[in-house]
Amino acid sequence: MNYLDYVQMTKGQRFAYNIKSFFTGIPGAIVKLFVVIGNFLKNVFSFIVTGFKNYGSRFAKGDIGTKLSYVVMGAGNMMHGQIGKGICFLAAEIAYFAFMINFGWSYITKIYATNVQVDENTLVNGVIGKEPPIYQEDSVFGGSKKVINLDTLDNSNKVLLFFVMTVIVCIAFFAIYITNTKSAYATQKTLAEGKKPIGFIAELKMFLDERFHVTLLTLPILLLILFTILPIIFTIFMAFTNYDKEHQPPGNMYWWVGFANFADVFYSNPLKSQTFGKILIWTLVWAVFATFTNYIFGIILALLINKKEIRFKAFWRTMFVITAAVPQFVTLLLMRLILSDDGAVNSLLQGAGLPVIPFLSDATAARITVIVVNMWVGIPYTMLITSGLLMNIPEDLYESARIDGANAFQQFTKITFPYIFFVTTPYLITTFVGNINNFNVIYFLTGGGPSPSSYYQAGQTDLLVTWLYKLTVNSSDFNLASVIGIIVFVVCAAGSLITFNMSKASKNEEEFS
Repeated sequence: MNYLDYVQMTKGQRFAYNIKSFFTGIPGAIVKLFVVIGNFLKNVFSFIVTGFKNYGSRFAKGDIGTKLSYVVMGAGNMMHGQIGKGICFLAAEIAYFAFMINFGWSYITKIYATNVQVDENTLVNGVIGKEPPIYQEDSVFGGSKKVINLDTLDNSNKVLLFFVMTVIVCIAFFAIYITNTKSAYATQKTLAEGKKPIGFIAELKMFLDERFHVTLLTLPILLLILFTILPIIFTIFMAFTNYDKEHQPPGNMYWWVGFANFADVFYSNPLKSQTFGKILIWTLVWAVFATFTNYIFGIILALLINKKEIRFKAFWRTMFVITAAVPQFVTLLLMRLILSDDGAVNSLLQGAGLPVIPFLSDATAARITVIVVNMWVGIPYTMLITSGLLMNIPEDLYESARIDGANAFQQFTKITFPYIFFVTTPYLITTFVGNINNFNVIYFLTGGGPSPSSYYQAGQTDLLVTWLYKLTVNSSDFNLASVIGIIVFVVCAAGSLITFNMSKASKNEEEFS
């Protein structure tokens, strides 16, 4: 459809066309997402192939010092005159092998211990921890029984965590090793050109000058690896084990079960799969309503306050900002007390001879309640953002529209809302993802309830994130919780990328510049 055909449509036809275009564009966006992922994997593969090619090329063209650095790190630099740098590479190699011999290698071998006696009748292949014997004979009053010998047990959590840590250390060492070979070859070429390699002190000074960004980013990157990447990898591994309340180390170790947990969530276990399906649908419904009610009503509130006829604008903004200034959990706990079956609202209704409204005890009413309360908490944020955007729209646009005979509604649909939507699309996507993981509103207001027996460790207002919390804290189903965490990440990441790539904020970045 060309532009002329589009502008000749009625408002209803345009709205229907835009809705149709959005949904028909989803398959193409999904295909584009897989194309992007495929190109990324292709680039990674190409990078690895090129890296090995260059690795071999450096060895073939290198002198004796460069070749020796492939075995003894730093040898090439020391033979080429960079003594300090070479010593640093050699120290890194010594430290790495000392770490692997004294610590890392033992946890690599324990990550898949074989032939472990789990109980008297069960022999399991693939337990995370030490090898047998786990059980020993113990004589009690002339008889004998099987008891756990804790001295022969490892903590599966410790083994898995230290295994992940060892893998990260190995990757870091590999990067340093490749840097060592590159540095040795670079100094070789520098000497071949008749130049003197840079000194150790001078190179250190570079990290306070042109490489200062490396100095600043080193500590944050290390902390990111330690407190973000390592736990993520640990959680992913845990999804492929049977780490639950019946397998709590060190008394009971857990072992690898492959994709059994994913099968339970999707189809194998009826109770878990039905619970997952219902909670997933409610999570998406909640995210849509929680996002767009706050967004739309926040815009309307900002428009009302910014109207020229409204006096005391600062006062009204301040009053609504107070809602956002009060800690969210305080507001939610207060609402929980007010809206409970024996709370203030129902007490007033009973005093007036009206029936009690089950705001939090009935599934449908509780879901409506959390959406409405979330509007109270979230609308002020959108109002603040939108107020700033409204002040940036040139007044000339409105004057031109009024001269052309546009009414207030037309000005809003043609000027105000397109500009606001264009600028706030990333914020809208972030808010949607945040609402999928909106733990506070559900947990502090309803606690996930009501909780029928047809749900596995969950309630009818639980989101995936609150269900994940209950699985870990209440029932110790860490394996199932890890699966849910992975699914939440995939849903959020895929939804965000698809939606953003379909928006004008991605396609027409210069439109409102």
